Amino acid sequence: MDLKETIRSIPDWPIKGVIFRDLTTLMQHPQAYRQACDLFFDRYKDWDIDKIVGIDARGFVFGAVLAYQLNVGFVPVRKKGKLPFKTVSAEYSLEYGTNTVEMHADAIAQGEKVVIIDDLIATGGTIEAAVKLVKTLGAEILECGFVVELPDLKGREKIKDQKIFTMCDFEGE
Repeated sequence: MDLKETIRSIPDWPIKGVIFRDLTTLMQHPQAYRQACDLFFDRYKDWDIDKIVGIDARGFVFGAVLAYQLNVGFVPVRKKGKLPFKTVSAEYSLEYGTNTVEMHADAIAQGEKVVIIDDLIATGGTIEAAVKLVKTLGAEILECGFVVELPDLKGREKIKDQKIFTMCDFEGE
């Protein structure tokens, strides 16, 4: 199945000029959702991974499933103010504003091996902030994995020192 065919494109949302790639339609399609989760699992099943880091919010949808399948811990990267314990934080910019993400300061131990999962990489601000958080805690990032990449927005340039895996892209679209 072509996963791109299950992703809805919404023009001019959340602001004029932005085409929002809505993965909720992929997640509502049982075969597409299973395929995306299976692609992540098949890629990482033989890796020595301690934790999966999932980015708020759609990264939770894929990352938590992957952590469960791999029998490893899951660490949420949340928007500012959503975590109840001591946190580390990083600010980032995206195509339509700025935001801050946080992670519990004790979520990852020094030297642990992690994979960061999110649904989509666009301008790269969110993943760049998540990478900073993981590195602040002293973990080794094995790879950053995404269902979708929007190559025209050059997000991978912000994390060019990281290995990146994507399932499909919307180049030139």
